[in-house]
Amino acid sequence: MTTGERSKEEMEGSTIERYSKIKLGSWLDQFRHGSNPWMARYLYAIFFLIANLLAWAVRDYGHSILKEMKRLKGCNGGEDCMGAEGVLRVSLGCSLFYFAMFLSTAGTSKLNDRRELWHSGWWSAKLFMNISLIVLPFLLPAEIISIYGQVAHFGAGVFLLIQLISIISFITWLNDFCHSEKYAVRCHVQMMLLATVAYVICILGIILMYIWYTPQPSCLLNIFFISWTLVLLQLMTSVSLHPKVNAGFLTPGFMGLYVVFLCWSAIRSEPAEEKCIRKAESPTGKGDWFTIISFVVAVLTIVIATFSTGIDSKCFQFKKDDAPEEDDVPYGYGFFHFVFATGAMYFAMLLIGWNPNHAMKKFTIDVGWTSTWVRVVNEWLAVCVYIWMLVAPIIWKSRQVATSNV
Repeated sequence: MTTGERSKEEMEGSTIERYSKIKLGSWLDQFRHGSNPWMARYLYAIFFLIANLLAWAVRDYGHSILKEMKRLKGCNGGEDCMGAEGVLRVSLGCSLFYFAMFLSTAGTSKLNDRRELWHSGWWSAKLFMNISLIVLPFLLPAEIISIYGQVAHFGAGVFLLIQLISIISFITWLNDFCHSEKYAVRCHVQMMLLATVAYVICILGIILMYIWYTPQPSCLLNIFFISWTLVLLQLMTSVSLHPKVNAGFLTPGFMGLYVVFLCWSAIRSEPAEEKCIRKAESPTGKGDWFTIISFVVAVLTIVIATFSTGIDSKCFQFKKDDAPEEDDVPYGYGFFHFVFATGAMYFAMLLIGWNPNHAMKKFTIDVGWTSTWVRVVNEWLAVCVYIWMLVAPIIWKSRQVATSNV
């Protein structure tokens, strides 16, 4: 073995040893020991949060810097860099950054890979790269931004699908964990308590939606949304309790919470002028503060949802029983950046209400009939995916038995 190879192995061994200490240490240790993949994911989330806030600022306050935008050729005198199109330009730059990171880190599996150093370090270069890619779309003609707007619809849908599978995978993992031989007896009471609380919240949420969002018998669409949500909750429970499935009450209860939340989000996305929606309005200004707080919470929710989905690459692994080795990466870098790239398209759709021609008021997010139907379809798709994940193993098993008998 040459001296160079020996020094390379020693360097790789020291890197793995340093990462092992960080993994076993506290949460603060991730920030005390220099660049590492655990710290990197938070910095990428901060980049993403800044892009969200920049897109919002361009949409709501961009007209105050209209004169500066006139210098950019692709902005058509500033008109094409404000409002919805300005949001799409920021989103395009953010998505390009994470897509470039996806291409440069996809397939990284070991901590001693050179691409791991690029993912976890080189922050000055990546900061310059991020700023450059966000500025670049403001130099592009409006036609290219319009094409990106159509692509972003598809990318946002991909993000919602990935997020949906991640949530269902977590719920099923929690159910399997609680029903395992090691914890089945110990967690029985806790499982029943959690399932009961989940169902109570679901029923209470449905009742409140009937009270708040169906003030008149003519609110037929809202009545349909809420009633169908109740039917879907019953359907998930029935399938889960079927003798051949026997998944218990916990998973349909938690899925019920998610479905009720999606139904509530869909109805809240209806335009403010809709007579069936009682908006919080107050002459004292409390309604404005409520709108601002809701907006801040919504933006933080987007970032947290993107972050949590991005580090959950295991939900798309078919072989999950393999024990991770010491030098394996803690999460899939390529998948992480891909989720953020599609998440950039998703936050653009929320800020423009899934329609670039739809005017959005200040501090509003995901409002409009298009947003409402996206939420409703997402709710129905969630139930279909959940039921399929319960029924599919039984169907495959019966087919295997049938083929073996033949």
